[in-house]
Amino acid sequence: MLRAALKAGQVPGLEGYDRVMPEQKYGTGSRIDFLLRGAGRRDAYVEVKSVTLSRQPGLAEFPDSVTDRGTKHLGELAAMAAAGHRAVMLYLVQRSDCASVTLAPDLDPAYAGACAAAVTAGVEVLCFACELSPEGIHPGVQLPFTLPDIAQ
Repeated sequence: MLRAALKAGQVPGLEGYDRVMPEQKYGTGSRIDFLLRGAGRRDAYVEVKSVTLSRQPGLAEFPDSVTDRGTKHLGELAAMAAAGHRAVMLYLVQRSDCASVTLAPDLDPAYAGACAAAVTAGVEVLCFACELSPEGIHPGVQLPFTLPDIAQ
């Protein structure tokens, strides 16, 4: 469903791309979830992560366990941003009780550090709640993202 929403220009911040290509090879042996291309626009490399953890009311956290692969993806995104491309970390919150998103550095400090470095390198972070319907799961309202102090 995310692919269809991207193609239809229904994901705020990622509108205006006419080519949505999933699972494209890039970097050092990685695959990006989506490579977006559009006339007059920088290529956008979009990595997607599902967020399910919430240990405080209203706050979604990522990751819920150590993710070496996720840490590698952040490094690859940072390299794309440094090369002049648009790089986006897209968190999809898979629960309806959260109003904001952060990281869980106590569960994976390497990921938190890599995310802080990626943001410094120019990687954009977009977060969305998910809307559930009989037709499927769709990106819903955009949620604010905050890097925790320990990751900065």
